[in-house]
Amino acid sequence: MYRLGRSVTFTLYGESHAEYIGGFLEGLPEGLTVDPDVIRGELALRRPSEGIGTKRVEPDDVEFLSGIKDGKTSGEKIHFRIRNTDTDSSKYAKFNRTPRPGHADLPALAKFKEHEIKGGNQFSGRLTASIVVAGSIARQFISQYGISVVSFTRSIGNTEDTDERDFNSALNSRTFPTRSCTDYLDLLMTQEILDASKDNDSVGGVVECITVGLPIGFGGTWFESLDAEIAGAVFAIPACKGIEFGKGFELSKLRGSESNDPFYYDNGVKLSSNNMGGVLGGMSDGNPMVFRAAFKPTPSIGKEQDTVDLELMQDAKIRIEGRHDPCIVPRAAIVVEGITCLVIADRIMRDHDGTGETEG
Repeated sequence: MYRLGRSVTFTLYGESHAEYIGGFLEGLPEGLTVDPDVIRGELALRRPSEGIGTKRVEPDDVEFLSGIKDGKTSGEKIHFRIRNTDTDSSKYAKFNRTPRPGHADLPALAKFKEHEIKGGNQFSGRLTASIVVAGSIARQFISQYGISVVSFTRSIGNTEDTDERDFNSALNSRTFPTRSCTDYLDLLMTQEILDASKDNDSVGGVVECITVGLPIGFGGTWFESLDAEIAGAVFAIPACKGIEFGKGFELSKLRGSESNDPFYYDNGVKLSSNNMGGVLGGMSDGNPMVFRAAFKPTPSIGKEQDTVDLELMQDAKIRIEGRHDPCIVPRAAIVVEGITCLVIADRIMRDHDGTGETEG
């Protein structure tokens, strides 16, 4: 089991071919209304879209075993689980001998003595369904504080959305299969995915996440920095290989006079730009918090690849068969939102109960 948070904690369990995946969500106050329709809607955003996703679709029927009574949190540990219906792992047996490039097979076989490859095991993106469930509940909690989180697809392959996006335009992405913000970009990104799929290949991309409503000073410092905790959690999402806040790496090319976000007063302190992505010194500066997460191409591809035969200790070839997403970016967007909501919920409760205090 794998744990996130200190006051609001989320513990993830399961494997891609186990009977269940699920989680424990603890630390939320009693009496929070939990709308199951919101959860179902967000799980739907994680499912593959026809034409650009895998044809394998697992049901996402959530069973709550504790912690929610009559539609409200009881104050007890919330325990939920989702049944896996496709648990036949026989076709993966060969990968114990010839590990798949780009997957966790090789290091897992080296680290865990009894490890046997069954799908993606505990490294599988299948477990992100549980993150979406827990994140949806956390979203309903942080909304009470006027905080909202949304994401969209910034790029897929060589197709990039170069326009500035605010919260409302990003929210529009929920109407498109690629999670892009316009119908034209949706067409271009869809073609990127279809072209890769036609070549028995895959393609990666970037998800951008926008959080609004964070008050100035929200967060922490050093190892409790808001951006550090967000980054650590987002990096845990399978296939995430990079993250940047605001202009990120582009800031390295600027001078301070260009990168600093000037302040001005208009019924409160405001900023005239958002190069820093809404975070200064690990705390919110009052701007929307904006970050981007880069996701690698799906490692399961139909092209023949080089690997090693671990029994004969010699070079070998491998071809991965079956149904796999040629691009996981559109499905990852809602996962990024969910894990961001969990980090923010934890921070709220840490500040509320005093455990979030840091020395100046």
